Amino acid sequence: MEEAQEMGIQPAGEQREGEDSSQQATHIPEDFYYDYEELQSRPFVSPDSGIPPNLLRLIHSFGYDCNRRANLQLLDEHTLGFVAGNLVVFLDLRSKEQRYLRSCSGGGIGIIMVHPSKEFLAVAEKGNQPDIIVYEYPSLRPYRILRGGTAEAYSFVDFNSAGSLLASVGSSPDYMLTLWDWRQEQVVLRCKAFSQDVYRVTFSTDNPGQLTTSGSGHIKFWKMASTFTGLKLQGMLGRFGKTTLTDIEGYVELPDGKVLSGSDWGNMLLWEGGLIKVEICRRGGQPCHAGPIHQFVLDEGELLTISTDGAVRVWDFEGIDTADAESDSGLFEMEPMNELVVGKDVSLLSMVKSFQPDSPIWFAQDASGAIWKLDLSFTNTTQDPECLFSFHAGGIQSMDTSTTSHLMATTALDKSVRVFDILAKQELTASQFKRGGTTLTWAPRLVNPKGGLLVVGFEDGVVRLLELLDPRGLAAVAGRGRYNGAELRLLQVFKPHTAPVSAIAYERNGEILATGSLDSTVFFFTVGERYEPVGFVRVPGPVRGLEWSPPSHERSTLLVLCENGHVLEIMTPEPKAQSSGQTFEIQGLPSRHFHFCSIKSRILRDAEVERRRVAREQRQKEREARLKKKQEQGQTLTEEDLAEETEPEEEELPTLHSPEPPSPLLCGLYSQPGAFWLSMGGYDSGFLYHCKFSEQQGGEQEPLQRADEPFSFLPVQDTDRDPIWTISFSSSRQLLLCGMQSGQVRLYPLPPHGPDLAAMQGFWALSLHDNQYGRLRAVRCSHDDQFVVTAGEDGNMFMLSLLPAEDLQAALDKKARVPSPREGLEKEKVVEDIEDPNAYSIEMAKQRTELERMQREAELRRAGRRLELEELRLQFTQKLQLNQSHSEHGRLDRAEFELDPRIVQEYERLMGQRVRETCRELAWDLEKHRVRLQKLQQWYLDNLESNTVAVKAFQSDHMVFTYRLLAPSRKLQQQKDQGRRPSQLGMERRRSRVDFSHESSYPEAIPEDVDSEDVLLQRQGMRGAGKLSGRQAEKLQKAMEKAERVRARIQKRKNEWEELYSSKPDENFEDPQDVQAIRMAQENMGDFKLKTAKDFTVPEHLRMNAEKKRMQLVALEEKINELKTDMNDKIMALRDFKSLSIAHIKDCVRQLRAVQRHLPPAKRQPLPSVPRLLPEETPENKLRCTRAKLLKYKELRARQARTAQLEEREGGFGGLGSELTASQEEEQEEEEEEEDQEEDDTGVPTQDSQGPSEQHAITPFDMEEEQQQETQSLFLQGHLLKQVEELVQSFDLKLYELRSKKLQLDRHLKQSDLQHITLFEELQLLKEFEKSENTLLERVNARSQEELELQGKYEECQQQLEAKRRDIAKLQERDRALTTTFQASLGENNKFADFLTKVFKKKVKRAKKKEKKGEEEEELESEEESEEESEWSDEELDSGSESGPLDDSVCPPYCDPALFENTIQLREKRLDLEEALLEEKKAADILRKECDSLTKKMKVVSASLSTAEGDLELLQREKQQKLNELDVMLTLQLHQMEFVNYRSMLTQALVLDKSALEALERRIQELQQENRQQSELYRQARQQHVQLLHNHRDMEAKIQELEARCEKVMLMKFGRLLDLEALQMQTLSVSRNLEELKQESSEREAIFTHQLQELEDEVRKATEAQTEVIRLHTDRLWRLDQLMTENKELEERLDSRQRKMGVQLPGRRLAEQDERRRLIQLVETQAQESQALRQEISLLSRKGGHILPPAQPPQPLQDGIGRPAHRGGHSNPLSRHSVPATGQSLS
Repeated sequence: MEEAQEMGIQPAGEQREGEDSSQQATHIPEDFYYDYEELQSRPFVSPDSGIPPNLLRLIHSFGYDCNRRANLQLLDEHTLGFVAGNLVVFLDLRSKEQRYLRSCSGGGIGIIMVHPSKEFLAVAEKGNQPDIIVYEYPSLRPYRILRGGTAEAYSFVDFNSAGSLLASVGSSPDYMLTLWDWRQEQVVLRCKAFSQDVYRVTFSTDNPGQLTTSGSGHIKFWKMASTFTGLKLQGMLGRFGKTTLTDIEGYVELPDGKVLSGSDWGNMLLWEGGLIKVEICRRGGQPCHAGPIHQFVLDEGELLTISTDGAVRVWDFEGIDTADAESDSGLFEMEPMNELVVGKDVSLLSMVKSFQPDSPIWFAQDASGAIWKLDLSFTNTTQDPECLFSFHAGGIQSMDTSTTSHLMATTALDKSVRVFDILAKQELTASQFKRGGTTLTWAPRLVNPKGGLLVVGFEDGVVRLLELLDPRGLAAVAGRGRYNGAELRLLQVFKPHTAPVSAIAYERNGEILATGSLDSTVFFFTVGERYEPVGFVRVPGPVRGLEWSPPSHERSTLLVLCENGHVLEIMTPEPKAQSSGQTFEIQGLPSRHFHFCSIKSRILRDAEVERRRVAREQRQKEREARLKKKQEQGQTLTEEDLAEETEPEEEELPTLHSPEPPSPLLCGLYSQPGAFWLSMGGYDSGFLYHCKFSEQQGGEQEPLQRADEPFSFLPVQDTDRDPIWTISFSSSRQLLLCGMQSGQVRLYPLPPHGPDLAAMQGFWALSLHDNQYGRLRAVRCSHDDQFVVTAGEDGNMFMLSLLPAEDLQAALDKKARVPSPREGLEKEKVVEDIEDPNAYSIEMAKQRTELERMQREAELRRAGRRLELEELRLQFTQKLQLNQSHSEHGRLDRAEFELDPRIVQEYERLMGQRVRETCRELAWDLEKHRVRLQKLQQWYLDNLESNTVAVKAFQSDHMVFTYRLLAPSRKLQQQKDQGRRPSQLGMERRRSRVDFSHESSYPEAIPEDVDSEDVLLQRQGMRGAGKLSGRQAEKLQKAMEKAERVRARIQKRKNEWEELYSSKPDENFEDPQDVQAIRMAQENMGDFKLKTAKDFTVPEHLRMNAEKKRMQLVALEEKINELKTDMNDKIMALRDFKSLSIAHIKDCVRQLRAVQRHLPPAKRQPLPSVPRLLPEETPENKLRCTRAKLLKYKELRARQARTAQLEEREGGFGGLGSELTASQEEEQEEEEEEEDQEEDDTGVPTQDSQGPSEQHAITPFDMEEEQQQETQSLFLQGHLLKQVEELVQSFDLKLYELRSKKLQLDRHLKQSDLQHITLFEELQLLKEFEKSENTLLERVNARSQEELELQGKYEECQQQLEAKRRDIAKLQERDRALTTTFQASLGENNKFADFLTKVFKKKVKRAKKKEKKGEEEEELESEEESEEESEWSDEELDSGSESGPLDDSVCPPYCDPALFENTIQLREKRLDLEEALLEEKKAADILRKECDSLTKKMKVVSASLSTAEGDLELLQREKQQKLNELDVMLTLQLHQMEFVNYRSMLTQALVLDKSALEALERRIQELQQENRQQSELYRQARQQHVQLLHNHRDMEAKIQELEARCEKVMLMKFGRLLDLEALQMQTLSVSRNLEELKQESSEREAIFTHQLQELEDEVRKATEAQTEVIRLHTDRLWRLDQLMTENKELEERLDSRQRKMGVQLPGRRLAEQDERRRLIQLVETQAQESQALRQEISLLSRKGGHILPPAQPPQPLQDGIGRPAHRGGHSNPLSRHSVPATGQSLS
């Protein structure tokens, strides 16, 4: 019991405190019901307050707690149930009417659950020790109450599938898991579930003893296990391993015990054995859902999941159940079979299914505030999702009622504003916005007499004015959509704050609107047709509430309540106070501050002091009354009575302190001018504090440092932990409505003379909303005080009635009036809304406008100064020109115009500084443009493997262009590296069957005729030295070696026979080569259909999928890219050759110029033009940027700016680029002309330069030299010109050849492009089939794998079964051999043969083997045998016996005892064999049944595999037909075509390659030749078969003859047939253990002989010691005799003296008495000693007796000498030390 409690498990029968044990054991009858009226919680009414208990009646619930887990249950076909605070709401789907079931505890409801039979409803409540109440449905009578399951609240309950058990799990702090026998209100099991929040608990549908719980960061698997102490709950915590820890919202138990759960990131986790087996995701690693999965449903073999992403997905259950990780990542990818996305912004939490059979209708709970009706049939007739009901999503932030009609408006963080008709109990209209609403106020009648204006604040600081109107009768009204005869139209929108708006209030005269926000500001607006901003003030903290002073106050002031305890009173600002200025902030507005300082600790201290004072006075009065009573009774007052009573020791008084952090301020209101009430939370709750502003305002003290205390307080009952959250008054101000933090509504009646909170006494209270998180945000009365409406943070809204029951129906029959639209509404423009959450607020917009205005003014000033500087510069230029126009002597020096050089230096310094600053300022732009250029280059150039380059011929316009190639993309590279897909690998695995080895996996069987001991010795070998030594060990070793050789020879012969028999082919054996040839023939021969045939079957090796087609496409693209790259390399090589040719030509021209300088002009031939590279031949030069190019670009850009508007609209970049290209060409031409000009300058000299040489006289030698030089120059000129011409022609020839090759390549590439288009079309088509094909392939692979696994198991089972059969046969053979041995042992003519046979065959009850848990030990039970337990009757035992019953325990007379013992031993061996045989047969039967089961499973899987393959084949056929429909373009020339069959149309012809046709013709001839060869082989095989049959018959006859001879010889030699091998093994068998035991026995015998001799010596010594002790004790006996004699003499002497003395003096008589006592004591002591000696003698007289010391040692005597005497007797060696005291006294 203690161990169970330490483990957190409580016994099922443990009794609760205060529970009657007799009631606990009482059986509850089936027809027992509780009274609901006695159980339900009722409103609390203060005693003696006179408030009627039925002050308020619940009328309707408008909300829905959509964020509560599993808060939607279907009770019958037309009724939904859900929890709303302290109520269970039953909603009729047809009439939309509601019924309510109130909680019995008043603390709220945790969860509800419907019984599987739909006849009961379990309501698990909240509160202190809450109960689970099971109601009968539909009567709603309380049927059972389950008590004590948790401490505070239940988080989930669930019935088991049979409905007999209920599981519940509690919330914080105990998290207790309890299993109930709910019909008997008994706890079955109890255990702590976990140490954190637990979300769900469910029973397993298929495994009744298993449960699962999940929650925050855990999942736990439970099992109800029977132990030796009873039924226990055993929990196993799921271990996440490498998976990230996650909260688990939903899960489902699978039939095989696995559990499938969700995760925070949307994937599914498959749990097995407490570990994550695999994580399931979608293709590409995408999550199964885009959010946590909240519910799993197994419905009719399909798995449904719902998630917060609003999707319902259906998954293949078998695929999930058999899922396994495909890689080390632990992920398994799969796609859902069906999917339904309910809608945008839908967040599904739970679903329940309709009760109708085969109905696909489900009802879903939407966390976005809706209930959906879903059709999950997934057919062509599937209905779209239908939203049945719409509510606020999450808590209500604000609510208000109309001042003119029974209308209610609400807003919440779900970005909606809704208007309700509380009489009609319906929603009139709703408007959606970009941000959630935080506060709402209905404009008073002074502002809007029709009551149709709403002011709503939102979380982004925006305030919207919404106009409610009835749009009926309007043709078209701009605004939002209509709904139920009402519409909300946006009237005005402004953004005064930057944080959520927390409060909105109208001034009492309706002239000013104030808005407060969490940004610690209060903004004021003037009220009119348009609300204009007045200004804002800053407050010390986030605004909690705004309260304008009532009309009874003299001044109009605003009370600002801040969350941090600050309260401000602000005077109403003047509307035109801030008409102009740079900001809207109002400075100097009169205000007063109050900072709340806690006084609760002082209040509690004063209360404790008062309590102690009252206690002291009470004790004093009781003392005085007690004294007075004694005096009246005439009793004398003692000093104790008159003394002052001591006061009891008292504890120290509570210390005074302030809470840290300070308590939050919740709400407040004016009480009188300058005074107000506050309700505080936290530590200061429990009171209403009456405060007032101090007269000492302002001064040096900061408002944040103030510490003001309330001057009064009012205790509020039961609010220490449940403070007042909101306060409001009824229209008549006769009722004070308080909304509590716990969701409770309180009503305080107020006196009629005025709302004075000090008069608050009695109250009426009712818990409506959730007590944990349903604090009230608003409590309002209707305009006529007939109804009360509440709104809480749990999303619920309740309407209650103040009317009597008889007037209520009449009021509800009416409808609320919706204001009619204003005149001219249709002509008004639609107001533009503020949708950007980052839009400027009013203050920020004004500051930005002011900043822009200042910037504009500064720019205008700078422009004016620039104009003045320009005028001065112009005047200075004119002065300079005038100075230059004067004569030189009248001009002024330029330096004289400088007034001061330092000015220029300072200007240059400032200019340099500005340049550096400008560089620093432009550094970011420079880096930005650099990065931009880099990105452009990466996008347009880095992705280019080769750009277009043109190469032009020298003498013609022929050009050749390179291909523009893009670099291979990552996707292409991935596809190339990807290889084969897993589906292809799966097909290959499916095609390749695993060859299971038929060899047995069991160890080789031991021959039955070999002794197991010998075999063990053989297996162990000669390990160790053994226990034998010398010749015995050597002899034993030789015998064993000889036996081993014989055994090896026999085993070798057996192996040879087995090998021979194993090589024997089966009757159905087929040659593998023949099988392969037949398979090839079946695949390649026959009447095959064309691909266009409808019954064409696509072979597996020809089947095409998207991945194969993609690889073909990639291969084609690679080939195209390779060809283009090769051609580009050739063209670039040609361009390089052109560059070298141009350089060579330039060199030749340079040499020509040098040569022509030595030739006369007449003989000079014109120089060839030097070709140049065109810009398109060097496109890389376009990216080279020079300063000249930049200046040119700047000039062209300026020119571009002055061009026409058309170019300006086109951006100008194209024209600019062309002009820039032209400029580049001009620039290049100019550079080349300059180079030519330089060469001309350094080249041929002019006539002027030759003039001087002609002036000299020419000699003949000179003329001859000039002629020789001229001839040489002419030769060089011709050679160089020819060389230039050859270069030009050679390049043009190469270009022409390359151009021809490129044209041919272009033709091939066009064909490749056509093929690419075809492949792409096929790929697109195959992609359409990819999903379904992959699904079918997965099915086929899964079935194939399953079939292989089953086949492997079947083969293994067959092997085990065959091994068992062999074992059974061996056991039977051993049984027969044992019987033969018994018969041989009897011999012939044995007269006890019948008796011994009966003994041998007798059935004896054997000792059973008992297994101990956790150990493999065997215990033998009692071998006693009784007639009742025997399986054999006396008749069977005595059958055939004439001498009476058989008694096998006694050997009969004259029977050989050895033979009888041998028979008994053989019987035991026979019984052992029979038991082993029985066990083997049982095991064989189990294996046979398992084989039958596997055979059935294999048939089912094979049928499923055939179906899947058939579906796959149909899909392949359909895919092939679709591929056949694609058009393929093939370019053929006429000379390539030959039409064979001229009788048919060309359109029906089959296009074949010529080589294929020739191959078919050759194959026909080969097949004819092969047919003739096969016929000849068949004839030869038949002849060989006949010859082999004759040989077989001859061999069989010979074998029979040899066997007969062998048996004859054996009978002659042994007299019977024997197993020679077994006989030989038995003869040669040697038992090493026996020899060792003999050796060990002889050694031990020698040791024992030696020990026996030592023991005999010890016995002899002990005998001698015993004799000595006997002698000593004899002496003691003699001494005792002497003492007895002396004692007798002393007694006689004493008696004689007493007779003689007579009467003596008293003193002497006393001495004598003492002496007498001493002597009597001495006698007694001696008697004890005597008795001890007698006992010692008695002990010594017995052999082996132990002598014990006496109880009290005798006193030694002081005198006496004894004479030793010797007496006979036995001595004990241990008695020598037994009485040492006596021995010493006698020595």
